[in-house]
Amino acid sequence: MKYVDGYVLAVPKKKLEAYRSMAQKGAKIWKKYGALEYYECVGDDLNPKWAGIKFPQTVKAKSGETVIFSFIVFKSREHRDQVNEKVMKDPIMSNPADKDEPMPFDMKRMVYGGFNVMVEA
Repeated sequence: MKYVDGYVLAVPKKKLEAYRSMAQKGAKIWKKYGALEYYECVGDDLNPKWAGIKFPQTVKAKSGETVIFSFIVFKSREHRDQVNEKVMKDPIMSNPADKDEPMPFDMKRMVYGGFNVMVEA
């Protein structure tokens, strides 16, 4: 059964290009180690009237920030664990040149979870 890691986070609009650059590196490395699909999606319709809790609320998005919805698809949870272990050991993840580079978002407001795929169409 396929497995998905999902993320929701707030990114300052002025840091979207820095986030995109980081996400492109992430896509490359996760795919290198076997992730089936990798998506980083920027918010567009974030305040629909019919929704109770909206994405910006979940990550406490501030004025000038937008929401990123990301997900990575794996063959299974076990496959996810294997891929993530390899990703974390890859030299690019501990590149000294990036050591002092700040994250383009506040990780304390990131929402994350792992999910079993229930329906695939």
